[in-house]
Amino acid sequence: MRWLGGSSRASAIPTPQSLLRSVYVGRLCVATAIYVSAALKFNVAGPLDVLVTSLLLVTTLAVDIASYWHTNVRGHSPGLTFLYAQAIFDVALITTVVHITGGPQSDFSSLYVPLIAVTAVLMPPTSTALVTMLVGIVYFADVFFGHRTTMTPEIGIQLTVFGMVATVTAYFSSRVSVMGAEREALAGELRQVRLEAADVLRNIPTGVVTVDSDGRLLYCNPAAEQILGFRERDWRSRPITPEFARIAPEFWAAVTATARRGVRAMRVEATVRRPDRTFPIGVTTTTLDVGPATTPRVTAIFTDISDSKRLEELHLRAERLEAVAELSSSLAHEIKNPLASIRSSVEQLGRAKRADPDDKFLAGLIIRESDRLSRLLSEFLDFSRVRVTECRPVDLHAVAAAAIRMVRQHPDCPPEARIELEGEVTAMEGDEDLLHRVVSNLLLNAVQAAGTGARVTVRTGRAAAQEVPGGAAIDNPVSLRVTDNGPGIPETVRARLFEPFVTGRTGGTGLGLAIVQRAVEAHRGLVLVDTTEQRGTTFIVYFPAARRKEEAA
Repeated sequence: MRWLGGSSRASAIPTPQSLLRSVYVGRLCVATAIYVSAALKFNVAGPLDVLVTSLLLVTTLAVDIASYWHTNVRGHSPGLTFLYAQAIFDVALITTVVHITGGPQSDFSSLYVPLIAVTAVLMPPTSTALVTMLVGIVYFADVFFGHRTTMTPEIGIQLTVFGMVATVTAYFSSRVSVMGAEREALAGELRQVRLEAADVLRNIPTGVVTVDSDGRLLYCNPAAEQILGFRERDWRSRPITPEFARIAPEFWAAVTATARRGVRAMRVEATVRRPDRTFPIGVTTTTLDVGPATTPRVTAIFTDISDSKRLEELHLRAERLEAVAELSSSLAHEIKNPLASIRSSVEQLGRAKRADPDDKFLAGLIIRESDRLSRLLSEFLDFSRVRVTECRPVDLHAVAAAAIRMVRQHPDCPPEARIELEGEVTAMEGDEDLLHRVVSNLLLNAVQAAGTGARVTVRTGRAAAQEVPGGAAIDNPVSLRVTDNGPGIPETVRARLFEPFVTGRTGGTGLGLAIVQRAVEAHRGLVLVDTTEQRGTTFIVYFPAARRKEEAA
């Protein structure tokens, strides 16, 4: 993930291949130096010494070429057998050089020290001990049997130095190896974390955008492309802030303020205006310092909050309906009893013998209007009494079928209206009476809106989890859809569609959809509407298939 900053530095721990290359060059230099010395001092050195040094040079050159081809050209990792062979050859080479240059008096006996040190770095401690023992035995044999020299303190010190070098180097080499292993493990974990973070950023529904101080796009995940409506490859390393200003001015202002003044934005609301739709997003910005010599980068994290805003509006609507329901219940009770008394009194006056035709006409008018007010008060009471009283397993499909049969007999349903039921058995837990009222009210609203030639489709079934707006918290949702071919809902009514006493139909009370809203809310469900003028309307209702445990308790 380039936007996170940070780069992997080269390891400070030398690799086996780099150490072996140094060994190849070093022993070739030693063999060459011995040969040149013997050749330049031909009068002092015997012919046998020149021949031996020549053979040493040729053999060293051949071994170096073969070793380099094996480890660097073919790319084979040096195994333990290969390292043993290299160590034995180096012991033989140095011992030969020491032998022909004076044995215990040779200045080249110190070459055993780097040999032992390199062996301790490349090989395990046990192998290092074996090579060190071999060095001591060969050196001891050359001194006592090759040059017939007696044991001296200098030789003992030299053998002791070989052992100490092997021990100290092996110890530090083991520590370095442990540190190298730990470093590799940390590097592996870091790579895994970066891969997981990149995978998370590719799949989360939240948009992430990173720009530099000049507004050039450094990173953009797929969710950001989808929300803002552009492609990363078209804007990579190009100034994108003008595009932000065009698509979402508030978003551009938050990013620019963070880039210029370091002011971090927290939960800022912006509006994205795309050709296909306009919707709100929630934005948080932060700065990212990747180094002392670089300007800070700005990362914006944002998400589409249109579903959250819609759910917030639905909750507010439910609270308003609850308050209106309480008021309606109180007023209905206060008015209904006096109204019944008034109706009864007027009815008796209209039947009196002394009542003339005008009195009887006025009494009849008062009685009819009283009956109409009584029906309206009954609807108010129905609206206020929307409660789940008996929750049990029901088939929403069967409930819809029963509601269709009832609506077909309603006076407002045209004879030629066609109502179709689609879907399958839809099991859920709920109050059957309330569910029947939901379906019948939506159906009656549809046929009344469509009028003559009404075509209404009712569909029930399981709902996919991604269909339900995020944050609705509806487990195992089932859905009810009622679609009509009516003129659609006027723009002036849509915002207050589910509020009481709001209607687009002459003579309507405006309580049908308000009752639907309260009944759905009582089932912990959600009702949405999709409408286009002159193209019909679809009401979508989501119910949880089962009650929550705390509600059932």
